[in-house]
Amino acid sequence: MIAENHKNDLLAILGSDNVLWEDADRVSYESGARFDRGKAALILRPRDTEAVSAVVSYCVKHDIAIVAQSGNTGVVSGSTPDGSGEQVVISLDRLTRQFALDRENRSLRVDAGFLLSDVNGKLAEHGLQFPIDLSADPRLGGMLSTNTGGSRFLKFGDVRRNVLGIKVVLADENGTVLDLMSGLRKNNTGVDWKHLFIGTVGAFGIITECELNLEPLPLQVATALLVPRDGAAVMPLLAAMERRLGSYLSAFEGMSGNSMKAALAHVPSLRNPFSNGDVAPYAILTEVSRDWATRDGEQSLDDVLESVLAEIWESANAPLADAFVGPPHDLWALRHALSEGVKSSGRLVACDLSFRRGDVIRFCDHMKEVLPQKYPGITVCDFGHVCDGGVHFNLVLPADQPFDAEAEKTLRAYVYRTAVEEFGGSYSAEHGIGRKNQAFYDRYTDAHRRALAHGLKQLTSPAKIGTVRF
Repeated sequence: MIAENHKNDLLAILGSDNVLWEDADRVSYESGARFDRGKAALILRPRDTEAVSAVVSYCVKHDIAIVAQSGNTGVVSGSTPDGSGEQVVISLDRLTRQFALDRENRSLRVDAGFLLSDVNGKLAEHGLQFPIDLSADPRLGGMLSTNTGGSRFLKFGDVRRNVLGIKVVLADENGTVLDLMSGLRKNNTGVDWKHLFIGTVGAFGIITECELNLEPLPLQVATALLVPRDGAAVMPLLAAMERRLGSYLSAFEGMSGNSMKAALAHVPSLRNPFSNGDVAPYAILTEVSRDWATRDGEQSLDDVLESVLAEIWESANAPLADAFVGPPHDLWALRHALSEGVKSSGRLVACDLSFRRGDVIRFCDHMKEVLPQKYPGITVCDFGHVCDGGVHFNLVLPADQPFDAEAEKTLRAYVYRTAVEEFGGSYSAEHGIGRKNQAFYDRYTDAHRRALAHGLKQLTSPAKIGTVRF
């Protein structure tokens, strides 16, 4: 798959502990989170930016294709090698040396190989957090390369909003290191180049280090499960919550009945939050939070939330059918179990879509009506960030029905076409572009923007890197 002299040269650059070539050692790097599989020539695991630069330079000079891989938790085949066995995977999993907290600046300079859980575990000791909440546990490099949003986008925004600087290795013959690290929140001295590399799935270079904006950990939190009157009531309910709670409101997560049932079946330890055990057709996990400790005489957040829900309940044409305040741990445990629960319930076609906020439920209701007519037996398991227009639109296919790769492509194309052409949405909300949606980038990106992207690719990283053709 790769000439022996290249393997020996890369071993000399990185050391034997940082190069994998045996089948058993490669398999986890060749297997994606959503069943995609590939075959790599080698797995390279550099420990710092300089080592990334050295191996990138070597690969470019010898025309060896590169796939950068972070936590490999994406769903669109953006970080797994293809089946040729000719691509080298450069994994970030050993880029975990630098962790420099600046408490005065409320920022963190950190290597891109750290897991999100490790970062927030360390920051919790200082009462701080990187405020991107996800069900998965990705590495920072992957989060930046896909511009992840997460469940608390409503309050904190996406990754792009919370990155102050990056260091990136370009795929050219020199393995050029572009230092865009900065602790500045305001710097209008020219083009803000870091945004060229955030959200573009490693095609323009490999992010190896970053400086992150941090936020205080909330010291008061209250959560509730809301059952809207119907689909048309979801947006009025969100508007009512935003108007009454303002910046206290930190999450508004929609969960379909099918997705909740899948999670409850997959994780028996989860508590069914519905008093009669009958899972609602649709429910919303909402959260309110404060950054300070409870003050004497201050109304608790549980009381605030209950008061607001009572106001909404008593309003004319109330959008609520049911609501109850519940323990944050239990309700978030259900929300975070949705993805794996749905994945475990059958053959899965996972779509990550976004719309104008008011179109999310309209799209989902429309597809739940038309899809079973086209694909009998299909189960729609949708959930996601209604407050930012995002939805994880998952389709579970019957295990007893033949459904090959071409049939999956046809189904995905129908969903994307409906989302983009009929509802004005996006076929990729927060997972970037990979092999699974390359055709849709080609179809829905106009020629002028494609030409600009291609020009930037040639300018920054002209060599063969990544899984996307810009």
